Amino acid sequence: MKIIGNIIWVIFGGIAIALEYFVASILLIVTIIGIPFGIQTLKLGVLALWPFGSDIREKPQNSGCLNTLMNIIWIFIGGIWIALSHLVFGIIFSITIIGIPFGMQHFKLARLALTPFGKEIV
Repeated sequence: MKIIGNIIWVIFGGIAIALEYFVASILLIVTIIGIPFGIQTLKLGVLALWPFGSDIREKPQNSGCLNTLMNIIWIFIGGIWIALSHLVFGIIFSITIIGIPFGMQHFKLARLALTPFGKEIV
């Protein structure tokens, strides 16, 4: 069932979302200062490409306040807008019964898009 959900996800917009994340990560990685943020957008892009069957967990080796500081900077750079767009898409998809699984994936992406530092995709 996960494979079917991922194939439907990719066909109906998942590839476009993932490409946006990959282009943004390349643009961020080009700048030296944006490398950590580019790595996080790559993480978002991978999850946006194949979200069914993936889970988000806290990293066991937490690097203290650096993750908190990077998450705060991330929220102001654009994380809030990415999370809000996923939240809107999640609400739109959740209106119909058929779209509820896709809405849940957007909610998962919104949670990661808001604070990606200190998290890993399993």
